[in-house]
Amino acid sequence: MKKLIALFAALAVLSGCKSQPDLDSEYAVDMIPKGESVPELVMPARDGSTFDLSEFRGRYVVLDFWASWCPDCRADVQTMKELYARYGDKATFVGISFDTDPEKLDSYVKENGIGWLQLCEFVPKKESTVGDAYHVKWIPSMYLVDPEGNVVLGTVMIDKLASALKLL
Repeated sequence: MKKLIALFAALAVLSGCKSQPDLDSEYAVDMIPKGESVPELVMPARDGSTFDLSEFRGRYVVLDFWASWCPDCRADVQTMKELYARYGDKATFVGISFDTDPEKLDSYVKENGIGWLQLCEFVPKKESTVGDAYHVKWIPSMYLVDPEGNVVLGTVMIDKLASALKLL
């Protein structure tokens, strides 16, 4: 009987706990919907190459819209590094930064051991043509793109990206 009372007490406590809010319902409502094609994306990369998303057809791609000055983005860096280490052989990871200072971006990337390709227009987020094309209203924002160039997931929540990557 005591075990049953303890079980009910535990259930009562757990039912009173609120789960993490679904930030997508507030910040990702305008992102490109699942199943739709992503816009063309051709940009110079920080390593001197030119990135063309269409060259990655046949492969999954993670697009991570972020900035080094963004507290929420900084909080996600370690998890993104773990996802890159775990799934980098199954998906190409690409950071698209909204930084405006090349030296600050490069310094942050180096200091934090961010090993995936970084792109940046070096204009404020509100002036970014890429951010506009991808309907990025909040950062961090992430897309998982399938090998055909269609959205698998658009989210502002890294745990949702992690769950989607587990299915690859």
